[in-house]
Amino acid sequence: MKALLVVNAGSSSLKFALFGLPLIEGAQSLFRGQIDGIGADAQFKLRDANDAVCLDQRISAPAGSSLEEQHQISLDAVLAWLGTQDIELVGVGHRVVHGGSEFSAPVRLDAEVLAKLDALCALAPLHQSHNLRPVKALMKRFPTLPQVACFDTAFHRTQSPLAEAFAIPRAISAEGVKRYGFHGSSYEYVSREMPKLLGDKAKGAVVIAHLGNGASMAALRDGKSIGTTMGFTAVDGLMMGTRTGALDPGVLLYLIDQHGYDSKKLTNFLYKESGLLGVSGISQDMRTLEASDAPEAKEAIDLFCYRAAREIGSLAVAAGGLDAVVFTGGIGENACNVRARILGYLAWLGLEVDAEANSQRGKAMLISKPGSRVLAAVLPTNEEWMIAHHTVLKIDA
Repeated sequence: MKALLVVNAGSSSLKFALFGLPLIEGAQSLFRGQIDGIGADAQFKLRDANDAVCLDQRISAPAGSSLEEQHQISLDAVLAWLGTQDIELVGVGHRVVHGGSEFSAPVRLDAEVLAKLDALCALAPLHQSHNLRPVKALMKRFPTLPQVACFDTAFHRTQSPLAEAFAIPRAISAEGVKRYGFHGSSYEYVSREMPKLLGDKAKGAVVIAHLGNGASMAALRDGKSIGTTMGFTAVDGLMMGTRTGALDPGVLLYLIDQHGYDSKKLTNFLYKESGLLGVSGISQDMRTLEASDAPEAKEAIDLFCYRAAREIGSLAVAAGGLDAVVFTGGIGENACNVRARILGYLAWLGLEVDAEANSQRGKAMLISKPGSRVLAAVLPTNEEWMIAHHTVLKIDA
């Protein structure tokens, strides 16, 4: 059987999904796996199409091996497992965080494109180099195997220059410092599916809320991004699992001056110590916080919902109105109470929530009442399929 591999590589993890060909619209993967803890005790867990665990093993690396060597060992483990399957691998699609200003669509990877993407590492130092590591490894081992990059930023290249601009000196803007936006594959998939639930309103002013450990929102008109909460980096905008979201830069100056923070400590503060985890002091996991009786857990959820609702208001201004709100992502698809809390702030706009429909989890459905002026819906995302889809198109091309 011919198959396609989708890879999402991070600093300490390697996620992948295997899709059979021909690729069926919206299909779930045949297998999906994740290697966590690269650089420490890496654990390889694999699930089949029925979500059953079919492999769960530790991956050991020789003592003293570098992080790059440990990433290579993890990729080798994935390739070794693929070798046990009766498949012909015909291509690999990669999630790459940053496409900069040049790449506004998926692109087939070669040495020239890879060099340009390497040059963008300064724009996404926590992600880009890790995204590209398996690309380089696979190029060395399988030089004729087609590989395709799909960019988190690409979907938002339809934003106007005004929506992308920061109020900073022009010389700095000219270096590429502007609002890019991320989670593009998720937004693209959801925007394709919206007409099935929203009808003609899918072409209007729609805010998609991708809520998970990483969270963002995007305002769409005619299915195209015209504004988003994430900016130059993936730390801006909404409060997230461990990330601050929008923050007065003066707080960072305070930490530098009063607490001696350097760039490494600031990075940890912004990306790993804040958000739901920082406010609650308990967990970054919304499920854990919802199950907790601690007042700090309630405060974290309250702040998450309040900030989300405020961002919807901002994006409605960018979109020139609000016809629908669509939830996706782990929290957006499953946290019924969080959805209800966020939408409760929007009741004055004529959005009426159907409590019974909203009690469902993980389903594509309308959760607004019939006759509600503003629609609300849930649409499970499928980023891996979106990457697989683009990879097939580029390979066939």
